[in-house]
Amino acid sequence: MKTIIIEDEKPSARRLNRMVSALGLEVKAMLHSVKEAILWFSENEEPDLIFLDIQLSDGLSFEIFEEIEVQSAIIFTTAYDEYALKAFKLN
Repeated sequence: MKTIIIEDEKPSARRLNRMVSALGLEVKAMLHSVKEAILWFSENEEPDLIFLDIQLSDGLSFEIFEEIEVQSAIIFTTAYDEYALKAFKLN
């Protein structure tokens, strides 16, 4: 299964990468911003699964979906509970 990780805190991204890789999933990219994610999606085939932090350095990850249509399954990762309802409505 091909995955990507979108997380702006690099230590958290590395930790998640290790956990996901240990499960046998292939991490195709680790991205750190809304802008970087939009560019990646415009140039690459969609992964099967996305691990997605909601609060990124340059905005909310929901902005990605305003620019591109994503069909991949998404697992939202965040420390902010106020975004939970919006995340469930999106995916």
